[in-house]
Amino acid sequence: MFFIISFVLSTVLAIILHGSTRRFVRNRLRYVEAVQRAMAPWAAGGAVFLVGTVVAGVLPLVGIGTALTAGMAVGSGVAFGARDIRRGTSPVVYGP
Repeated sequence: MFFIISFVLSTVLAIILHGSTRRFVRNRLRYVEAVQRAMAPWAAGGAVFLVGTVVAGVLPLVGIGTALTAGMAVGSGVAFGARDIRRGTSPVVYGP
């Protein structure tokens, strides 16, 4: 039961983080040159993973897997948001 709750929490967190990060990069960081670099998704994902490992030591439902999933979701959100800027597309991603 504990595993199922952690898995559902991690999955929902990944979906929300990916969508909100992608929308933030596309809307707010449109004119920021650094977000277009290849290292930006890795840096953002790594920073979220490091913060997640600290949180994993405190909260019982959050583990290293959840921190890794959150880092990958933020990194992919940054990458896809930068791609949306380069292509000039603006898809609807999880809300207005």
